[in-house]
Parts: sequence; structure tokens; C-alpha cells
Amino acid sequence: MKRREPLTPDLTPIIDVVFLILIFFMVSSTFKKEELALLLTLPDANSATKEIKKEDINIELTHDEVALRGKKVTFEELDEIFKSVNDKKKSINVRIDKDVTYERVVKLLDLLNKHELNNLALESLYYRK
Repeated sequence: MKRREPLTPDLTPIIDVVFLILIFFMVSSTFKKEELALLLTLPDANSATKEIKKEDINIELTHDEVALRGKKVTFEELDEIFKSVNDKKKSINVRIDKDVTYERVVKLLDLLNKHELNNLALESLYYRK
């Protein structure tokens, strides 16, 4: 009498399909990238968190650079960009490095005030957690 080998499924096609699906999702997915251009050291805060929306104006400020929505700009470029903002109630989130001089902060606040952009939120490290 002949002995039969036990039937086992061939796993090669299953592994091929799993790898194809994995590659498909890796190629077709997008990863969320925060709009941060400058490396900031933000001060700590213990207040409630604020929800940041994509349509908000996000500004970062260091002792020698300023960035708007993740792109480095100058104060003159900010002035031109703020002229074109139609919605004066648009939320403005400002991330300021803790080592920035008060003079630069005042310069930015004056620029925002000049264009009547007053819906301002100063962010601390607590918001980014």
C-alpha cells in the first residue's frame, strides 16, 4: 500500500499577495508632515490644548529666521502676504522660540496689527504634545 503525503497548502501565492498589498499601501499612502520649518525650543505651558486647523496661518519665529506655513520667509515677504489676506478673522498660530528677543516678537506683532490680523494664538510646547 502506498503512503500518501499529507496535503499542505502552498503558501507562496499568499505571501506574494501580502507583499503586493503591502507595497501598494506603502506607495499610495501619504504621511502627514507638520508644517514646521524651524527648529524651535518652545516654553512649557499647562493650559488647555488648542485644535490647530490646516487653513490657519502658522508662523514660526527664531532669533534670526521667520517661517510661514513651513517655508522660510522674510518680514518683507510676510508684509506682502498679509496684504492679500481677506479674512481678518482667520486664526493665526505663532510659535516663538524661547530665546527670541522681545524686539523681534514686537516686530511680528506690529506687522500683524498693521494688517488687522488680531485672532492670534501664541503656542507653547504643550500644544505640540
